[in-house]
Amino acid sequence: EKKPCPLCPEEKFKACYSHKLHRHLQNLHWKVSVEFEGYRMCICHLPCRPVKPNLVGDQTFSKMGAHYHCIICSATITRRTDMIGHINRHVNKGETESRFITVPAPKSSHEVLRESATDVQVLPNYSTPQKTDSYFNPKMKLNRQLIFCALAVLAEERKPIECLDAFGATGIMGLQWAKHLRSSVKVTINDCNENSVTMIHENCHLNKMKVKLNTKEDDNDEAMGDGEENTDTIEVTKMDANVIMHLRSFDFIHLDPFGTSVNYLDSAFRNVRNLGIVSLTSTDISSLYAKVQHVALRHYGCNIVRTEYYKELAARIVIAAVTRAAARCNKGIEVLLAVALEHFVLVVVRVLRGPSPADDSAKKIRYLIHCQWCEERIFQKEGNMVEENPYQQLPCDCHGSMPGKTAVVLGPLWSGALFNTGFLRRMLFEAVQYGLDEAQPLLKTLVCEAECTTLKHFSTHSPYDENKQEECGVYIKTPNTSAESYLVHRKRKSEEVIRNAAKRQKSENSAEHPAFYYNIHRHSIKGMNMPKLNKFLNYLSEAGYRVSRTHFDPMGVRTNAPLAQFKTILMKYSTPTYAGGQAEGPVHLTEDVQAGEQVQAAADCKAEDAEFLEDDKSGVAVAMFTKDYPTHCAAD
Repeated sequence: EKKPCPLCPEEKFKACYSHKLHRHLQNLHWKVSVEFEGYRMCICHLPCRPVKPNLVGDQTFSKMGAHYHCIICSATITRRTDMIGHINRHVNKGETESRFITVPAPKSSHEVLRESATDVQVLPNYSTPQKTDSYFNPKMKLNRQLIFCALAVLAEERKPIECLDAFGATGIMGLQWAKHLRSSVKVTINDCNENSVTMIHENCHLNKMKVKLNTKEDDNDEAMGDGEENTDTIEVTKMDANVIMHLRSFDFIHLDPFGTSVNYLDSAFRNVRNLGIVSLTSTDISSLYAKVQHVALRHYGCNIVRTEYYKELAARIVIAAVTRAAARCNKGIEVLLAVALEHFVLVVVRVLRGPSPADDSAKKIRYLIHCQWCEERIFQKEGNMVEENPYQQLPCDCHGSMPGKTAVVLGPLWSGALFNTGFLRRMLFEAVQYGLDEAQPLLKTLVCEAECTTLKHFSTHSPYDENKQEECGVYIKTPNTSAESYLVHRKRKSEEVIRNAAKRQKSENSAEHPAFYYNIHRHSIKGMNMPKLNKFLNYLSEAGYRVSRTHFDPMGVRTNAPLAQFKTILMKYSTPTYAGGQAEGPVHLTEDVQAGEQVQAAADCKAEDAEFLEDDKSGVAVAMFTKDYPTHCAAD
């Protein structure tokens, strides 16, 4: 049965079915409503408040304006901000009793969403962060799965661990931790907004979790009456994120504020335990992806420009900020994971206490020299001495052949490795174990990228078998074991983990994992069909270079090959686009036609790839490839 809208005139909104009416009430009336003592004053479009008439010729038109009705007095107010101020004046005068029959907001307005076997209640406007207290983004499901896998790996290393979700919102992430990992973790969900804390409390009851409510004013415990199915307890706190991280110590901290997370890094590294993990999600992609460069300079202290590898540049910017914050607390970091996708940049690091790890991490923050002509890039060498010609560090010779300044200095950036292969393999194992289907393809790509290998060479053996082989003697505490010997063993084990982390960093430095990547489309030659990406990876591998795909760019190639050699191999295995109608084998042309096409090809190549043509010292050579073999000719 069709029903009209109770707040709109019939000529503006005709009667419709319930699902369309429900959507209309949510989007037009509920989102801009004003809340007061459990009641909602929705915007009204009925002819209750006529506006001033407009005279058009001999006719007079009287429009009806949208307005709010005050539940305390009989006033009708047009703007929402004016309505909020009007209500506040009533409260200051002590006038809080309503003169009208009011209807409280229905409790059934909460929508229940389900993700990874966890139910959460959300408000109707949950996808708009500016208009809701409990923001929930379904597009961040992959981000939540990656963080869960990292926490699951840490839970296998030591139990139990105290973990903190500093910005809970709906509490979906902390609920997933407690529901799947159970007694291995002690979850604390924090939020500074009172409505969000109430929503988290309700979601805990919805998932049959025990709740320990802890706020600044009072501490009280509440247990769910029907909580026999899950006896785990979640602590819910109402504090500023910086305050709770200053007051308490945690093994795992996740930061996911709305925007940048640099304001919370000092507090996060202040009390995080040794060998703990700090993960942060940055959603200020407009500044990190070099769309608003002045904001990146203000937040991160980095000078950046838009490049073909801007996503990896964003990840290195965030890691550099994390490294500086950890070094201020005499702590170093080991980067376990760095992911930059469309909506977020995720960084997961392990904390290493001590001034020596802090110094080693701080030395990996360097500046980057980027050529704006050929997109070649290289990190500046270590040392404080000023070089006479910094362009000599670049492998290309664009500065000598092009007029003016050709390169810019970007940074400071993190110059170390972005991935830990062993940790990523264990994350993949946990993703398979818990059935996280969306995270598995990405983790496989990350493992190949960390090892700099193609997917066909990927091996799927259990990562925990390697740990058992490395640790030939596993110490198990029995009832006859003394507490002192067990603590000594734990201390030795932590020292061994630190030494292994240092060895891994040295081995990674010696292996020289390729930094950044090249986009195959960005460096393709005009008028030539480039080979398939997987075949091109094989060509680079056959040439003796390390090569892999990258999650930062679907058409990106991570390799240690110089850009000139990269273009040479790409040119070698490309075919001309005008090969239609030719037979098998090389094409035989007349001398006049051949000379004309050679001159035209030389002009096109000179305009598109000047740096490639100047690599040959004996002269500029243009390669015109037929279907079987290349024919070279000289161009003046």
